[in-house]
Amino acid sequence: MMAAEVLASGSAIVTVYDRMPSAGRKFLLAGRGGLNITHSEEFERLVGRYGAAMPRLRAAIESFSPAALQAWCEGLGQTTFVGSSGRVFPKAFKSSPLLRAWLQRLDASGVAFKPRHHWTGWDDDGAHIFVTPEGRITIRAAATVLALGGGSWPRLGSDGGWVDVLTRAGITVTPLAPSNCGLIVRWSDVFQKRFSGTPLKRIALSLGRRTARGEAIITNSGLEGSAIYALSAPLRKALAAAGEAVVHVDLRPDISQDALKESLGATRGKQSLATYLRKVLALAPAAIGLLHEATIASAERPSTMAPGALARLIKAVPIRVSGLAQLARAISTTGGIAFEEIDERFMLHRMPGVFVAGEMLDWDAPTGGYLMQASFATGASAGHGALEWLKLSRNVRLDSEGL
Repeated sequence: MMAAEVLASGSAIVTVYDRMPSAGRKFLLAGRGGLNITHSEEFERLVGRYGAAMPRLRAAIESFSPAALQAWCEGLGQTTFVGSSGRVFPKAFKSSPLLRAWLQRLDASGVAFKPRHHWTGWDDDGAHIFVTPEGRITIRAAATVLALGGGSWPRLGSDGGWVDVLTRAGITVTPLAPSNCGLIVRWSDVFQKRFSGTPLKRIALSLGRRTARGEAIITNSGLEGSAIYALSAPLRKALAAAGEAVVHVDLRPDISQDALKESLGATRGKQSLATYLRKVLALAPAAIGLLHEATIASAERPSTMAPGALARLIKAVPIRVSGLAQLARAISTTGGIAFEEIDERFMLHRMPGVFVAGEMLDWDAPTGGYLMQASFATGASAGHGALEWLKLSRNVRLDSEGL
């Protein structure tokens, strides 16, 4: 829709074909817990979040920057604010008011919407094929922007079905994989039944030299949450290499190991370990349960550990991860069209006049507004590229007619 807005502003005749019954379904899901549209951190740090894709995304994000995205929101009557973590939200917090205002503006600019149109590729003459409730139809376009999403939340339209279509056309596509997703951990039955759905607050999660602070939720199948999502990229690599990985949870990241050891040296008396840890270190029952869970196979249990050993465990509780949550439930997708397949306008080299944007491209980013920022920015850049293509094509036709 961002590309559609750019094209309509350039006087192009624009039609948006959507697989779903209404537009913006995934946008609404993104705002379910608060629509985090971008981040307020310094620009170089922000673009660094995109890792290897940063050089190819930089120009798009410079062109449609976090400040520009905030101004765009305010132009739709949705003022924004910066949260304590630096994340940027609309003051309404939800996505529905912004989406309604956006759709109204697109309608006023002449953008047409065609719901329940499932794109399945091109016919032999290069026309787009759509499956609709009325049957199969073909559409020709002077320029096309594909923004078909990744493979997460397929019930909202982005099922990754385009991968086979573009691969058959000779375009290099890195296989889609889950990103910003939960971890699969084989909990004991006792731990799972007692603590599933319970948060682990103010923790730090580490994998090798990478550390992320935040929160996590214990689930039936493992762990979810901000601290987990931040490590999804290195976890994915570790799991691909070895089939499993061990992450360490620091249950008290603001207290040094030596300070913990000193606190744990106090006489416990007749108190149970759980009561003692709750009173001395303010550990929640789920955190204490995690200590026991991590030492099930160990000869030494938390209740028999010396203060030093227990302090080390609290600062680095080992959790064996056997996999990542399924792609369909991931917040976002990594993999997609290789950047080598597109030019600086986001047009496919092999398909002049066809532009791509958003999660169709092979980039990844953590949660925190970075996903939304790059999606908006690449959509805007693809829209500008398509508009430039249309103007160039028109000039070429005019020149040819004058010969």
